[in-house]
Amino acid sequence: MNFLVIFKVAFRALARNKMRSALTMLGVIIGVASVIAMVSIGQGAQASVQAQIANVGTNLLFIRAGSMNTGGVRSGTDQGGTNTLTVEDIEAIRREVPSIAMASPSVNARAQIIFGNQNWNTQVQGVNEQFLDIRKWKIESGTFFTEGDVRTAARVVVIGKTIADNLFPGMDPVGQMLRVRELAFRVVGVLAPKGQDAQGRDQDDLCMAPFTTVQKKLLAISYVQFANASAISPEATKTAEQQITDLLRQRHKLGGNQENDFSVRNMTDVAEAADETNRIMTMLLGSIAGVSLLVGGIGIMNIMLVSVTERTREIGIRMAIGARSSVVQTQFLIEAIVLSLAGGGIGIALGVGISVLIPKLLEWPTLISPAAIAGSVIFSAVIGIIFGFFPARKAAGLDPIEALRFE
Repeated sequence: MNFLVIFKVAFRALARNKMRSALTMLGVIIGVASVIAMVSIGQGAQASVQAQIANVGTNLLFIRAGSMNTGGVRSGTDQGGTNTLTVEDIEAIRREVPSIAMASPSVNARAQIIFGNQNWNTQVQGVNEQFLDIRKWKIESGTFFTEGDVRTAARVVVIGKTIADNLFPGMDPVGQMLRVRELAFRVVGVLAPKGQDAQGRDQDDLCMAPFTTVQKKLLAISYVQFANASAISPEATKTAEQQITDLLRQRHKLGGNQENDFSVRNMTDVAEAADETNRIMTMLLGSIAGVSLLVGGIGIMNIMLVSVTERTREIGIRMAIGARSSVVQTQFLIEAIVLSLAGGGIGIALGVGISVLIPKLLEWPTLISPAAIAGSVIFSAVIGIIFGFFPARKAAGLDPIEALRFE
């Protein structure tokens, strides 16, 4: 069996009907391009969510005042009026929970900040000196406040990039004095930009001050609204969550049947849930696009059956002069595989091109998957074999005498 000759005959047969061959490949082209583009969109969204979570910290836990379960309905907490969490609680977590590396009490206030004739309404977040390490945040210029600043409730502030750009255009904010609710604060640092979070909120539109300062001089409270804690490792977060829950229930003297008057949220659980959701969405998108490949395969089988009918007399002549059935079958099988692989190759180029254009045109993140490309190539070849086998088998099974009589 001379495969080179078989390939030449197969290509010559396909070239005789260029338009029909191109239209037959179109189904495979669309199917492969759709699979690659859809998987790229899904994996791009998954990578974006993972990056945002990693930016916050995968070993991070949020501890909030107030129960998350009120009247049998799970809901958020009222940070403004719930006073079940104290500074002493957070200090106890730092001392007594072995799986916690760092913890920071936090309080939030909304305030108008003023510099010269410029003013800006923003969030003032009160934290301690460990907050930046917990949240994996960097300082762009200047420094962060110290433990001494927290202890003495110093009027110092670290501002986000958005505030620096709006209140201090063209100048260095570090060392400048600004007013927060008519109180003078000294700017000691500027935070590195983080951009928008998953909800589209500007993470750089805030300023940070010692939580003691915000408590006493802006809110006049003694409790804390929530806390950020960092476990010693991502694997230790579930253990830390349980240890924090047990410690706070003991400190708050809650009985066995009493609900927690606090909530602990594990970012690892959030990351796992988001990852699973995106994985399912990627599989769904890929499966829907995969239907196009199936339709393309059916189109190949249909055209190959038409081709067998059109070339019945040709097949009869070849078999009459000595061509074996296996050679005829191989020829038609190769024609189907060539159609599939050629369509798959064009589809890969189109799919990659679409994946590159989507972020530029629609600003959706994409991530081109080598696995999706390899899978599309393999699937294209398999489609050619599966959907080409029946027409090839039919061609090989023709009776030479009946085929020669065919008009």
